[in-house]
Formats: sequence, C-alpha cells, structure tokens
Amino acid sequence: MAEIHGTEAAGRVADVLLRFIDGPESLGVSSIARELELSKAVVHRILQSLVAKRLLVPDPHSRGYRLGPAAAALGARALRESTLRTVAMPVLRELQRATGETTTVSAVVPGGRVYLDQVESTQEIKMTVEVGRRFPLHAGSSSTCILAFLPPEEQEQVLSGTLAPLTDRTGTDAEALRARLASIRRTGYARSEGERQAGAGSIAAPVFGVDGSVVGAVSICGPISRMHGQAQDEYAPLLVRAADEVSRALGWRGGLPTDHDRRPA
Repeated sequence: MAEIHGTEAAGRVADVLLRFIDGPESLGVSSIARELELSKAVVHRILQSLVAKRLLVPDPHSRGYRLGPAAAALGARALRESTLRTVAMPVLRELQRATGETTTVSAVVPGGRVYLDQVESTQEIKMTVEVGRRFPLHAGSSSTCILAFLPPEEQEQVLSGTLAPLTDRTGTDAEALRARLASIRRTGYARSEGERQAGAGSIAAPVFGVDGSVVGAVSICGPISRMHGQAQDEYAPLLVRAADEVSRALGWRGGLPTDHDRRPA
C-alpha cells in the first residue's frame, strides 16, 4: 500500500511539472489545482518541493511559479541526447540548403508533439518555430502527418477529443480530418497553409523508429507567399527522401509502414 501511495504521489508531482509545458509561463496554485482536480493544499506542497529543487521558481510579478534553472538544464540535456535530433540535423541542413526555407524535426510526446530543433532559412523574411513547446496533433503538417500513422486507438483519442482551433484555418471537423489522414497515409506527407500559425505554409513527412512506429516528423516551412501549393509540390519529393533517410538512420528499413510491418527490422 505504501508503494502505491508513493507511486500516486510521484505521478502528481510529474503532472504538476508537466502543466508548465503548455500555456502561460507562470501558473498559480488555483489554476493547477483546478486543471488537475487536486486540493490547493496538495498542489502548494508539490510546488514548494519543486521550488526547493530549483525545478520551479516563484514569479514575483504574477505571484505564481515558472520553470527554474534545473528544469532548463534537464531540457537542454534531453535535447543534447535525443537520437532523433542528432541523426536529423545533418539531413535538415541539406534540406534547408536545397529549398532555402526553414527545416524542422519534431518528436512525439504524450498529448502531442514538440519541435526538437530547426535549421533556419537565410532569407530575410522567414518562419521560425518554438522548440520544446507541445502542440496538438490535429493542426499543422508536422502534427497531422504524425497523427496519420499513429495506431488507430490513439488516433481516435485525438479525433474524439476537443479539436480546438489555433487559427481561423484550423480544421476542427473530425470526419474531415479522418479523410485527410487517409490521404496523408497514401501520399506519405502532409500539407498546411496557415492552420497552426497564421501566414505560414509547410509540408511534413513522418519519421519511423526501428519497429515501424511513428516517432516524429521532418518539415519544411516558410511564409505562405513562398510555401504555396506549387512550392509544396516541388519540395515534396525532397522532403519524403529526407524523412526516409532519418528513419533509416534510426533503424527502420524504409517505406511507409503498415500495421503488419511494425516489427523490429
């Protein structure tokens, strides 16, 4: 029984810390307690414990809490040791040189995906992404190409949940999104024009791990004035080859996996 209680307590601490991945930089006791359905006293004790370890620090302006230096150090260490990021970066550099646009790599995380890194365009007007922030899987090319290759039960968790609009071009109809995912599975890449970030155009292709499970995505993004339909058509073969190269470096034998294919190579 003590072990179960300890596991529950550890889970609550992790849940509180994970609230700082999304949303505002500073969070207060009341908002965290409300979101996690915990008492304010429990949340306050957890926050004080995290402050003591420098994972969080008090925010004097909001009277809330924000991520501290120990959390930043953990994040930096995770990025340095990410195999996906390591093998993707040389490929992203080549893809950026070939297209002139910003290239990115994302990883699947619980509840969405995060950008691990980017190679920025050298053009004066360009798109950049926010590394480390979690984004939902129903909006944008990197997200939807990942969603298209998740197991059906994980797809349904997303499709049956809240499909909140991020811009006025975000698709929020589950049936329309199902049809789009089927198209992505056929072509091997996803397109977006302003659905995650207004004014941005992008294409993305999935990256697979050694067992054929989708682990992330590679994308090309830029201002929609340049990353329109014709440019997306032109860059798509380069993108798909780049994503396949990253997948092979991770141990996948190549190609778009089916459920039958998802086994160690």
